[in-house]
This record gives sequence, structure tokens and C-alpha cells, in this order.
Amino acid sequence: MKSGKATHKATTNAKAKSPAVPQVWGHRFREPLNSELAGFLASIGFDHELAMADIAGSIAHATMLGQRGIISKDDASVLVAGLRRVWSELSSGRVKPSVEHEDIHMNVEALLSKRIGDKAGLLHAGRSRNDQVALDLRLYVREHIAMTLSGLVSLQETLLGLARSSLSSKAIIQGHTHLQPAQPVLAAHVFLAYVEKFQRDIERLEDAFERVNLSPLGAGALAGTGLDTDPKLVADMLGMGHTFSNSLDAVSDRDFVFETVSDLSLVAIHLSSLCEELIFWCSGEVGWATIGDAASTGSSMMPQKKNPDVFELVRGKTGRVLGHLSALGITLKGLPLAYNKDLQEDKEPTFDAFKTVESCLGATVIALKNLSLCPKKMNASITAGVYATDLAEYLVKKGLPFRESHGTVGKLVLWCESQNKTLEKLTLTELRSFHKSFDQISLSLLTPDGSVNAKLSPGSTGPKQVAKALAKAQARLEEKKVKVTAIKAVSDKASAILRSDA
Repeated sequence: MKSGKATHKATTNAKAKSPAVPQVWGHRFREPLNSELAGFLASIGFDHELAMADIAGSIAHATMLGQRGIISKDDASVLVAGLRRVWSELSSGRVKPSVEHEDIHMNVEALLSKRIGDKAGLLHAGRSRNDQVALDLRLYVREHIAMTLSGLVSLQETLLGLARSSLSSKAIIQGHTHLQPAQPVLAAHVFLAYVEKFQRDIERLEDAFERVNLSPLGAGALAGTGLDTDPKLVADMLGMGHTFSNSLDAVSDRDFVFETVSDLSLVAIHLSSLCEELIFWCSGEVGWATIGDAASTGSSMMPQKKNPDVFELVRGKTGRVLGHLSALGITLKGLPLAYNKDLQEDKEPTFDAFKTVESCLGATVIALKNLSLCPKKMNASITAGVYATDLAEYLVKKGLPFRESHGTVGKLVLWCESQNKTLEKLTLTELRSFHKSFDQISLSLLTPDGSVNAKLSPGSTGPKQVAKALAKAQARLEEKKVKVTAIKAVSDKASAILRSDA
């Protein structure tokens, strides 16, 4: 169940005028809210995304009220049945939320009142919209963390497939630092580097999930309630592992929003980096990879063009996610306790950050599955002079201090430049003229295979080390699949409450 697909946009947006209708809080006012201001203050134009979470939380709250004797169990059953009916109508599109009722909470209450009458007024006992929206947002973030984790697992699986195939084809590319030729590396080693980046993203989101999965319901507006409520019962019904410790903090805390969008920002940054890498690989001048037609676009003017638009757009959308993080930080930085209307501005950045990252993950996986590597072009691209470090380390193995061997090879490189000659074209006699420790084995280092095969350190680009890293990453991924499935099962508990058989 996806929140974004389960509800419908309000009949008008938050900037539109709305009729001056009575509000639930309007009894202490002598005149209704100005219609233009009502439209400005309304949040239903975007918080309709929270409909599932709002109704699930209300069902749990109504059940708790009945079990605690705050309302009768019969009335609680009427409320629960009515709420499930409202959800059925909203999710199917038979009814739509309206700006007249300000936000999703008031829309649900108004729809419930039409279905079951005055008994709908029992539902709000012991809670405020302040703790209600905090719960709704936590349930939304929890659900979308699970969805994002699933996308990251799919991406890692795809990257591991590319690493496996490129290792088997012995594809070696020109590695770079400062975008200058550095040392040869296995293409598989590059894919595994991104697997590690996305692994950290998975771990950060898993960690954030634990802090998100806390129920603030029962905190009231800011001070709690005089009714004998049971916040833990509500939390248990929703699959939330913790309840709040301080009512002021419960309604004002949006750390979990900022933390999660920060994690999403890093996902976006890593996606952008991967896409930049592959745009370079697919460029005509490099040609290390090609993108299949199903994941490419063309030019309206130049018939020959085949553009990596998916990778480019993912790279471009990263700024959007980072902008949302900045907006959230600015919103939160000066807020006093407890709830403030500013917090209405936490939702649109959060919703869009998730949707952007989730869509980018899905699009990147599809594009990667349509990526074809060109091992021959990769191997042929290794430029002259990149074996200098291998020669220097070989002298170290022969007993020279590294600074001495570095200097010796530096002189050798300078001499090659003066002779218009590359390292791989050197003869053994020429090598030995710079140091007698060079021997026949030295010449074997002056090839792409010889260079990568010489790498022995753990985590290096040596074929044996890369094969070990690949096996380890695959085993770790299988463990993560199990954990992500468990996280999704927890997040699904809210939507399960909406079913009549729950």
C-alpha cells in the first residue's frame, strides 16, 4: 500500500479561496475566518497524502478509548467501522477531501460525521491535531523508509550483477584522481565502491527507522490529557516500538524528519555520483559502456544522438532533494516549544524528497539493467605512464625505501618523456639502467592485467580481493533483504488496521 496512490488531491489547492464555513474550533470566535486566509492556512492541498496514516491512527485511538472505558466499546466499534468506510471511499476516489475542512484531520472527521452522525464527535477525546499530525507524519515516513530501503536493495543487487559480469570478463578501466590518469582498476571494483556507498545509506535509514517508529499520540496539544489514556496500546496496534517520554517534545519534535531527509540527501548524492560516472563511461570519446534503446533518448535535430537522459536527470534531481533539506533546517531552526504553525511546512519537502529519491532509485535500476559494458574498449583505454607506482612498489619489495624508489621511477618517467617513449615500451636494459633491481618480473607489471594482479592488500582492486569483496557484499545483501522485509512488515501494520478483517 502506497500512501501517495491511496488518496486524492483536494478539490482546490491551499492558495484558493474557500467558503467561510464553521470550524471545529470556531465557537469562541464572533465571526468566521476570512475566506482568503482560510485558503492560505489550509494544508489539505498536500496533507491529503497522510489520509491512510490519519485514519489508521484514528482507528487505533478509538479502539484504545473503548478499551480504557473513556467511551463505550459499542461506540468504539461504530467509530472504527465508520473510519474504515471513510478510508474505502477516499482510497477509491468516491469522495475527495475539500479545502473547506482545512486539513486531512478535519476532512476525515467531517466525512465520519456524515456517515455515523454525532458519534463522530467522540473520536477526538484525549488527543489534539498536534499529536495527531505528529503520528501521521511518523507513519508516513516509516512507510516510505521501508519503500526506499527496498529500492536501495534492488539497486545494490543490480550493481552486484554488473560487478560479477565485469569481473568474469576481466574488464579493466583507467582509474582517475583529479580526473587525471592514475592506475588501472577492475571495473568490478568501481561497481563495488558504489555498493559500499549505498550500504551506508541502507544502514543510516535502518537506524533512522528506529527513531521514527515512536508514537506521540496521547501527548495532546502540548501538556498531555486528563483522561486515562493508554499511549502504549495505540503504539502496539500500529507496530510502533516506542512511546513518547515528554508531551512537549512529542508534538514539537521533527528531528526524525530532518534526519531522514538528510539520509535521503546522501542517497541522492551517491546516485548523482554514480550517474556522473556512467555518463562519462557512455560518452562517445570514452565508450566504456553503452545504454540500450529502452533507457535512452534521442535528439529532435541530430539523428545520430543517443543521450543518457536518465542518468542526467537523476543527477539534476539531487539539487532538489538537497534544497528540501535546507528548507527543513530553516523552518526548524528558531521554533520554540511546543507546536507552531510553521511545522505545516515540514510536509511538502518530506513528501517530495521521498518521491524524488524513490523515483530516481527505480529509474537508475532500469537504466543499469540496460547498460552494456565494452571490456575491450576499457582495456584499450589504459594510458601511458600509469604503471609508475607498480614499478616503485616493486623496488620497495627489493629493499629500497619508498622515497628512493619513488625518485628513481620519477626520473625514469622524465627520461621516457624526453625520449617520446611510454613505460610499457621499455626494455629490460633500459629499466636496469635506472636501477639494477629491476628484472624480468618488472616488465610483467607494465600491462593492465599485471598492474591489477599485483594488488594484494585487502579491499584493493586485485582480482582475488575483488572476488572476496563481491562474495561478502552478496552475503550481506541477502541479510539485508531479510531485515528490509521485517521493516516493511512493521510499516504495513498501520495499513492492516484499515481492513475490516484486522
